[in-house]
Amino acid sequence: MSFCRSLPGALVSLVVLSTSMTACLTPEEYLAQADEQSYALIDARRAALFEEGGGFTIEPPADSLRQRILRGEWDGSRELDLLECLDIAAENSREYQSRKESLYLSALDLTLARWRLSNQPFATLGAGADGTPGSASDRNVDADAGLTRVLGSGASIVTSIGSSLFRVVTTGDGWDVVSNFNLSITQPLMRGAGRKITLEPLTQAERNLVYQARDFERFRRTYAVQVATQVYRLLLALDVLDNQIRNYENLAELRERNDAYADAGRMSRIEADQARQDELRSELDLVAQRAALARQFDNFKLFLGLPIDADLSLDRSVYDRIVTEDDVLENIDLMRAVEIALLERLDFRTTVDQFEDSRRRVGISRDAVRAGLGLDASVGSSTVDSGGTNFDATGTTWSAGLNFDLPVNRIPERNAYRSSLITLQVARRNVEQDSDQIEANVRDAVRVSVNARRSYEIQLGATQLAERRVESSRLNLEGGEASTRDVLESEEALRNARNSKTTALINYTLARLDLYLELEALRVSETGIGFEPDLLERVRSAQ
Repeated sequence: MSFCRSLPGALVSLVVLSTSMTACLTPEEYLAQADEQSYALIDARRAALFEEGGGFTIEPPADSLRQRILRGEWDGSRELDLLECLDIAAENSREYQSRKESLYLSALDLTLARWRLSNQPFATLGAGADGTPGSASDRNVDADAGLTRVLGSGASIVTSIGSSLFRVVTTGDGWDVVSNFNLSITQPLMRGAGRKITLEPLTQAERNLVYQARDFERFRRTYAVQVATQVYRLLLALDVLDNQIRNYENLAELRERNDAYADAGRMSRIEADQARQDELRSELDLVAQRAALARQFDNFKLFLGLPIDADLSLDRSVYDRIVTEDDVLENIDLMRAVEIALLERLDFRTTVDQFEDSRRRVGISRDAVRAGLGLDASVGSSTVDSGGTNFDATGTTWSAGLNFDLPVNRIPERNAYRSSLITLQVARRNVEQDSDQIEANVRDAVRVSVNARRSYEIQLGATQLAERRVESSRLNLEGGEASTRDVLESEEALRNARNSKTTALINYTLARLDLYLELEALRVSETGIGFEPDLLERVRSAQ
């Protein structure tokens, strides 16, 4: 306490200033600060780009379905619909988590780029002593605080104020204080001058965040289609199993009827055995399909990131809610669809913007091989009294000068400039390649969707025909106008027709999802998978 009371007022003020400027935070507080700033940037970008709400976080959910299953809180009695499968996949997917972390890191990089162009305070405190063995000749306490700032023009400004307090122990004198103030400015006039050069790191960081936001949103939409594909394929397998069960039950009924007729002498044993043989074949297929369905469910649980032994069932009404009518597909204009895809595709917009980045970096690299010319100026003042508070002209110094750096040894910069030109050509080719690939994908997606719709319509009619054939063959068998083989063949045809109809419906649904994903018309929200009506209307309006 006696030491503190002996500090001069100027030094005490400087210590207080230094402490307040450093604003020391704990590691946990730094993490919270990083999250707050990064999440705010992400939410703002996603709201501007996609009108998405806030709430983005990279923290895994504490009460995920996987955790509930592992805690024994899930009995599997509730059937999952498509929306719930989307949520489960998102909360457990490792790739989904990696994509979120990439977006977060780009926002974190932007906070650093902004910080480098802001006022950067610094403050240091130090104390020491020196002397000979067994004794100390003097002691000192140093404090220094200030600000640094990089301006848009490229100028670097550093201001600082500091004090040194020392005492010569051997003389027994009191504490002496020397205070100083410094201001220095460095302004590039040739290489490195100008806002484009100085703000390039910030510009690129801002654009990188936009790219990552697009990439994450594109991934969400693509991943939703992957989840939907898994769900619909499972629904297809469930419906195929139902068809097989019905086929087996019909054959068992026919076999019982033929056995009774054979026992009564109204039918040959050969015909009765034909029914029995087909019944056994159908039962064998039923066993195989149940095993295949169980394996498919296990793979689905792996895909969702759930324990393999978890009980899981799907809401079959998802299948019933499939919409088969599509006015857009009936009136789609192929060339207009390609144009809209090239305008709307998030990944292609990023490819185009990255070409602009490459063009901008050529200018940055070209600037780096130029000669350097910089203006340096500084002014400083120190106290002339032992109290450390008296600044006057006698203690003030200044300096100014020009520094010229001839470009005589710029091999790294030369190579970087040449590399940037090559990168620009690569980026141009990427734009051309992605444009051609998107056009090819859209054309193919339209063809596949149209063909899938036609296939479904055909299979729908074939199923109705197969149902009439079964009914007719059974009636004819009762009237003695058909054989058992006719009935067996009609039952097999009906089973195949029903399976083909379901397969065609699922393929048609997935083809439409893929088409609208190619057009960037697919949307993923809290209500599930939807479509952008205005964009789809633009596709149809060309007709």
